[in-house]
Amino acid sequence: MNAALAIIALFFVVAVALALLARRGHEMSLEQWSLGGRGFGAIFVFLLMAGEIYTTFTFLGGSGWAYGRGAPALYILCYAAVAYCMSYFLLPAIWRFARERRLVSQADFFVEKYESRALGVLVAAVSVAALVPYLVLQLKGLGIIVSEASYGSVRPAAAVWAGAIGLIVYVVISGVRGSAWTAALKDIMIFGVAVGIGIYLPLHYYGSYGEMFARIEAAKPGFFTLPDRGSSPAWFISTVLLSGLGFYMWPQYFASVYTAKSEDVFRKNAMVLPLYQLVVLFVFFTGFAAVLVVPGLTGTDADLSLLRISRETFSAPMLGLIGAAGLLTALVPGSMILISAATILAQNVFRPLTKGMNDRQVSVLARALVPAIALVAVLLTLRGGSAIVNLLLMGYNLVTQLFPAVILSLGRRRVATAAGAFAGIVAGEATVAYISFSGTSLASLLPGAPEAVKDLNVGIVALIVNVAVFALVTLATRGRTVSRPAGDIVAMPAADVDR
Repeated sequence: MNAALAIIALFFVVAVALALLARRGHEMSLEQWSLGGRGFGAIFVFLLMAGEIYTTFTFLGGSGWAYGRGAPALYILCYAAVAYCMSYFLLPAIWRFARERRLVSQADFFVEKYESRALGVLVAAVSVAALVPYLVLQLKGLGIIVSEASYGSVRPAAAVWAGAIGLIVYVVISGVRGSAWTAALKDIMIFGVAVGIGIYLPLHYYGSYGEMFARIEAAKPGFFTLPDRGSSPAWFISTVLLSGLGFYMWPQYFASVYTAKSEDVFRKNAMVLPLYQLVVLFVFFTGFAAVLVVPGLTGTDADLSLLRISRETFSAPMLGLIGAAGLLTALVPGSMILISAATILAQNVFRPLTKGMNDRQVSVLARALVPAIALVAVLLTLRGGSAIVNLLLMGYNLVTQLFPAVILSLGRRRVATAAGAFAGIVAGEATVAYISFSGTSLASLLPGAPEAVKDLNVGIVALIVNVAVFALVTLATRGRTVSRPAGDIVAMPAADVDR
């Protein structure tokens, strides 16, 4: 075993051990397992949310897009800023509602807000469909990191299986507390490694940041400019908007919100997290530095740029530390994804179908589902697939369709109906599915449209369809129908609709 692999293995063992120790003194009820007993303060909530933000997507996908695409990668730096500003107002409102009703999943929020179990099942399906590619993203990144950092001595498939087994063990035993403890180690590592190599590599190979940018621009003119077509300004703006609006629509973010002990936690985090976003800038610097040092990485291989330049530059122990940091960026979000997906399936799919299930039985079922979900993700990961950033964008296209229904539910008076929310989500998801999987594009659908329209992100187009259908169905059903908890639409007097 080489030194790099030994260090990666050591950190893997430490991370799993920390997660298992987190369970001590806590009875793993459903609320404890999935939400930490709703007792997390600002630091633990920060760690969980930062753990979800700084994943293998940031570590490998961010550097890979900086290496392969240049200026379009900067959307990653922008969209989180939009989300953080919104979180100051959005998350306290979600937390208050969830706290009052002891909600445990994202789908529970829709069930209670719209009094519709049918809507809850739909949201559960959308959530799990979006979480699977996000989990695949983490496992794919984990396989790349361990294989590259071990100089190829461990195959990606073996790393994926080992990581998945470790995740299953500590998620089943410790739940979200294990994720929080591991996130503390991850944040220390990612901050030191990402910032450290982002400072060192440009200075080492180019002498200064200015010289690095000048030499890359000379070798690749226009590399730091958005192209006129494809990843154009229209694509950039629509993608930032899509990702910013969908940022907190991920099910695991709802779970992180539910863990907080007070709403002030979110206002404190909204002030701090934008500064933490600067870490991404150093990840970009590493990808830019690799452009001329390790040329020739194309397609999905661009995700290897950070690790390839690190192998060219550093000794095995340092490469092991870089690999360990990358490993942790997969484990922490991977664990939260597994917890959220399992909780949603148990609470919002199986529980409504099985009368009389109590919280203890739901908790047991959720933990039993963890290995099954992980196995599906592993099999999809081993089949290969898209670049890391593309996997995340696919998930965002799905979860952002939940945004209109969330926003329109937060007022004191109900302004939308369950039927409208249901129809809008279905229309948005159907649009995403049709454009994404039929091989169709906006350019082929609208050949005479301006280039700016053709380059719009598919998710934004689907969101427009979603809102239009949502509005029309709400207007048609408002004042004469309302959803009951069972999901049935029944006639009601107009005066009772907004109670």
